[in-house]
Amino acid sequence: MEQHDWVHLACHAHQNVNDPTKSGFHLHDGTLDLSAINRRSFKNKGLAFLSACQTATGNEKLPDEAIHLASGMLMAGYPSVIATMWSVVDEDAPLVADKVYAQLMKDGKVGNGEAGRALHYAVAELREKVGEKEFGRWVPYIHIGS
Repeated sequence: MEQHDWVHLACHAHQNVNDPTKSGFHLHDGTLDLSAINRRSFKNKGLAFLSACQTATGNEKLPDEAIHLASGMLMAGYPSVIATMWSVVDEDAPLVADKVYAQLMKDGKVGNGEAGRALHYAVAELREKVGEKEFGRWVPYIHIGS
C-alpha cells in the first residue's frame, strides 16, 4: 500500500462497533485492521476501492458519527474511497469494479478526482442490468471524499 497510490481490497471485512480501530480486512495472511493502517503514512494517495461487504457501515446507535472502514481510509490519507453500506451480491462487485476502472482509465490515462462520477456510471449500468425492483443490489455502493 505504501508503494502505490491506489489500493483495491476485494476481500471479506468486519466492523467492530465497540472499537472501530479493530475493524479490518480479512487477507490471506491475517487481518489488516485500522490501527495497523493508521500506523503508516498514506498521505497524498489516490483511491481506496473497498470491494468488501459493509465497509461503510457504522454503529446504528451513533448514526451521526461515521466511524467505519471507509472513513478510516480517509483518515489514513486516501482522499477518495469507494465502499459499500451493506453486503453486496458477489457477481455485482466485479461488474462495478470493471466499470469504475474503465471510466477512470478512459483514454489510457488514470483519472484524478473522478471516482465519484465513475462509480455513478458503474452503478447506473448495474441498475439497468438488474432493474429497479432489485435496488438493494445497486444502492449500497457509495463514494466518500473528493
